[in-house]
Amino acid sequence: TMPRGPAAAAAPLLLLLALLLAAAPPHGGSESPRGKQKICSLFQYNGMCLQGPSGVPGRDGNPGANGIPGTPGIPGRDGLKGEKGECMRESIEESWTPNFKQCSWSALNYGIDLGKIAECTFTKMRSNSALRVLFSGSLRLKCRSACCQRWYFTFNGAECAGPLPIEAIIYLDQGSPELNSTINIHRTSSVEGLCEGINAGLVDIAIWVGTCSDYPRGDASTGWNSVSRIIIEELPK
Repeated sequence: TMPRGPAAAAAPLLLLLALLLAAAPPHGGSESPRGKQKICSLFQYNGMCLQGPSGVPGRDGNPGANGIPGTPGIPGRDGLKGEKGECMRESIEESWTPNFKQCSWSALNYGIDLGKIAECTFTKMRSNSALRVLFSGSLRLKCRSACCQRWYFTFNGAECAGPLPIEAIIYLDQGSPELNSTINIHRTSSVEGLCEGINAGLVDIAIWVGTCSDYPRGDASTGWNSVSRIIIEELPK
């Protein structure tokens, strides 16, 4: 007769556990292919061994240590020789050609106190350049009381406005009538400056003599017994 009750219900489970233990590999050993076949035969369905669900994906491992640096490569060969470059001095000379002029007089001996003394015509090549002008010559002023005279440049009849007039003055203070009446000193002096804002083309440049503001004029003299000159030079800005 077959056993009944709880013992009878547990009998199949005990039999299955015994078969699993018999198919498991010894402790510390690897599972043999034959043992896998025994376990699989217990869970076959329609002749196929059932596969269990996938496990949880493992985490990424720690980054590995850097490898040993490689040996230096073979040095490369020299490249082809480049073309000869242009000299900086040549580039400057090509972009800017010097432009200057000088007008000179052996002895002006001009004794006027008001008016134009001498002029020099210059051809300006560029509108965005500046003109450097220089007058060098003998100047003299004398008077019995305080007086002042002004020598200045004009460009096409107008004084420089870029930025200011180009001028020089001589002031003689009041002294005793006896001494002032005999003072007659001629000194080589210069009037010089830069003027901007003048258009390209012909420019009439002149040196004039006139009065100072708030002072009477005296007896002026320009270019006595010596060479006088006007030098004009066009400069890049």
